[in-house]
Amino acid sequence: MLFRAWGIARSLVMYHGVPGKHRRAVRHYKEFLGPGDLAFDIGAHVGSRVRAWRRLGVRVIAVEPQPDCVRILRLLFGRDRGVTIVPGAVGARAGRARLALSSATPTVSSMSPDWIESVATDRSFARVRWDRSVEVEVATLDELIEVHGAPAFCKIDVEGFEADVLAGLTRPVRALSFEYVPSAHDATLAALDIVERLGASANGYLYNYSPVETMRFAEDDWLDAADLIRLLESIRPSGRSGDIYARLRQVDDEPPSAPDQAQPGQ
Repeated sequence: MLFRAWGIARSLVMYHGVPGKHRRAVRHYKEFLGPGDLAFDIGAHVGSRVRAWRRLGVRVIAVEPQPDCVRILRLLFGRDRGVTIVPGAVGARAGRARLALSSATPTVSSMSPDWIESVATDRSFARVRWDRSVEVEVATLDELIEVHGAPAFCKIDVEGFEADVLAGLTRPVRALSFEYVPSAHDATLAALDIVERLGASANGYLYNYSPVETMRFAEDDWLDAADLIRLLESIRPSGRSGDIYARLRQVDDEPPSAPDQAQPGQ
């Protein structure tokens, strides 16, 4: 119980107690969201994104499987009619699944045994222990969209389960983000592949990268998938995690068409 209280307190300080962090988040998400928009926070944890998005006038669906974090979300946002709290997880198919919990570091609780095995070799995870587990309800993104509507932005931060979450989506959304952890590089590539396939039914996606919790993009220009992968390969040796952002390609993202060449005699 002491470890659980310590873990939640640590998360609250990390995500709500750092001076200037909330203002940076509001400024950062203005690029994607505005008043009246709908956003999905998949892996809402203790609600730092929910708080920033509500400041922008956004309606939020906050999905969180950890019981302790759900209690915090209800305490902070339970009376806010603009926030719907969904206790549970999102995956490739509806049902039930097991969530491995880290009492002292709830930010890394995960539903992916493969991800846990991958990051266990990372020195930054050396002291992390997944000491208990719970069974949770699982819905798909398609089901959430059917109930709540299509989001203007979908944040996915689920510790290696990102590809499974995206596998439950059959239509592109306007913009989204998902976590990148260098020691689980292959899991990120699997998620990126799904996003690329989703984008193929529209104009395709462009990408950028934000180092962990900086709320700043690494690149001035948005990238295609190949350039993003090259960027991630350059970041990978540093071991620093972050978030990949994707937005649907817009008309003004396309290179200008070459003018028609006049034919001889015209």
